[in-house]
Amino acid sequence: MNDKSRCQSCGMPLEIGFYGTNSDGAASEEYCKFCFESGNFREPNITFEEMIGRSIANMIDDRGMDREEAEKLATSVIPNLKRWKK
Repeated sequence: MNDKSRCQSCGMPLEIGFYGTNSDGAASEEYCKFCFESGNFREPNITFEEMIGRSIANMIDDRGMDREEAEKLATSVIPNLKRWKK
């Protein structure tokens, strides 16, 4: 899956029903509804490390991944997303 089809904050695959919203109410093509609402990040002060940890926990809890697989995916995807790329 390429970067454009993932939330550019948390890495979640973007699908209908999961897009965030821009300030004009239109669907964001870059961010999911868990990260972005009305043109703003829902948690503007979340750190990169906190996002990695949350992503790992969500993949384990919601997708049934084992910890090693979740850590590998989170640490390979999230650093390359628009919000975190340096």
